[in-house]
Amino acid sequence: MYKIPVNHLTQLFSLISGDRALYAPIEKNGQVRFGRWSESEKVSLDKLNTIRSAKDFFFPQSENLVAFKTEGKKITIIENRDDSEAFILFGVRACDAASFDILDRVFLSEPVDTYYKARRDNGIVITLACSEPEETCFCNVFGIDAANPAGDIATWIVDDVLYWKAVTAKGDAFTETVKGLIEKAGSSENLFEAAGSPEEEKLKKYKENVKKIMDSLPLHDLSLEGFNGEALNDKFNSPKWKDLSEACLGCGTCTFVCPTCQCYDIRDYDTGHGIQRFRCWDSCMYSDFTKMAHGNPRTSQLERFRQRFMHKLIYFPANNDGVYSCVGCGRCIAGCPVSMNIVKVVKAMGVDKNV
Repeated sequence: MYKIPVNHLTQLFSLISGDRALYAPIEKNGQVRFGRWSESEKVSLDKLNTIRSAKDFFFPQSENLVAFKTEGKKITIIENRDDSEAFILFGVRACDAASFDILDRVFLSEPVDTYYKARRDNGIVITLACSEPEETCFCNVFGIDAANPAGDIATWIVDDVLYWKAVTAKGDAFTETVKGLIEKAGSSENLFEAAGSPEEEKLKKYKENVKKIMDSLPLHDLSLEGFNGEALNDKFNSPKWKDLSEACLGCGTCTFVCPTCQCYDIRDYDTGHGIQRFRCWDSCMYSDFTKMAHGNPRTSQLERFRQRFMHKLIYFPANNDGVYSCVGCGRCIAGCPVSMNIVKVVKAMGVDKNV
């Protein structure tokens, strides 16, 4: 493990962004979202969640797939997929890091989505542990430790010092690269020092404090009992869906801020010079989602609402070794205009322990 004074992070960022793009939580107009780092940008590492998740860097909101040109009956296929650059993603929280594993199960299973895979291969994820989880957080319900994030490299900020620990082989290799860059620049003093036993003890106490905070949050004991593949028929046919779905506007806000939603549409656009095929996010909450020649298989908002939560809590874990398609980031709680979210669904549809 290494330690870096927080006031030297700009110097470190400048070094590691020399040969690849560096993205970090950037504050603009009062909002924090991941953006490309430069010395002129304001990096915000104390904001818990960015407006949108880090999912965008591996599964972007829209991307070019392929283009076509037609001349009579002749069709020419033009490879013009968006370039996948080598990049570093710094400051990813534990919940967002866990979402990548969920997306991997979708896009890296056979047949592999090569567009997604190229970005995963070219990206280095540097996570940042949470210090003060918010009341909307419930990642621990899904077995995620806010104080021990995954990723290629995990970092913690304690008393104006950032601690850096490689987690994967990719993280080990990049750590060695960073050490080489620092040595080459002649900037080794106080920039990237090995941490000793006192720092390890300090970090241990930090993690214990974060756990205490998580254990005191309103949603820390949210129970998922009864949400599994065996409960499919009971949950699907529950009369509670009617009351739960009545307030839903079908706006799709929950799906667009969610780090694990993976629904998309593929469209062809006539540019006037040919056809551009692109992929873009879609939402199961929309009335035209999965619309086919004969119409839409889910004609009511109740059916669309039920589909979203059945997928996250029943269908996905039933087909993915019990892994839920939710990481408890709390974005849908904060973003829903009518305060209808997955927590309310779990509480309403879960097992009543008082019976």
